[in-house]
Amino acid sequence: MGKVLNRIAVEGPIGAGKTALAIKIAERIKGEPVLERIEDNPFIENFYKEMRGYAFQTQLFFLFQRHQKERMIAQGDLFKDKIVTDFFFERDRVYAYLNLDENELLLYEKIYNFLKRDIIAPDLVVYLQTKPEILYKRVQNSKRPWEREISLEYLKALCDAYNRFFFQYNSSALLIVNPEGMDFINNSTHFDALMKEILSTSSEKRFYSYG
Repeated sequence: MGKVLNRIAVEGPIGAGKTALAIKIAERIKGEPVLERIEDNPFIENFYKEMRGYAFQTQLFFLFQRHQKERMIAQGDLFKDKIVTDFFFERDRVYAYLNLDENELLLYEKIYNFLKRDIIAPDLVVYLQTKPEILYKRVQNSKRPWEREISLEYLKALCDAYNRFFFQYNSSALLIVNPEGMDFINNSTHFDALMKEILSTSSEKRFYSYG
């Protein structure tokens, strides 16, 4: 018997497919998807063209946006009790430590720690541990022109940062998924198998690959 899952967060680097999977999980458990809207960040397009010049503004916008959504969840402003997100607050630091310089990080940490006091950890995090080469192929076919600016080198560094973060993560149950060879969105067998694993999740860190 798995633990009660009222809040699930689906995570992974850009191109991992977390948004589509979060929506599908929400439909299955009759929950509400709460999604990031990357396009709402006015700095994101310039960030991928000139990372060093726009990293701090981009990071702070996402930090406040995620905090606002987390507060909305915590205060019960949604229609359904079960929530599935394609982000979670603690992961914000993955990008901060990858993109910000030392002085920016000092200020970022003060703001982050102030905002974090309002945050409740999800019951389960599903981490899509995707290879950077696969992510690169996907972003090259993205409908967002600025995503096609992302280099393979940056995606390798991002994946390494994600893996280090989740190696140490212990704030909630964690399911690390190897999605290679699986299509959770279009293949019902793959999705059903993943959902069985999600719903049987206990409080520990677990690894999952199909077959």
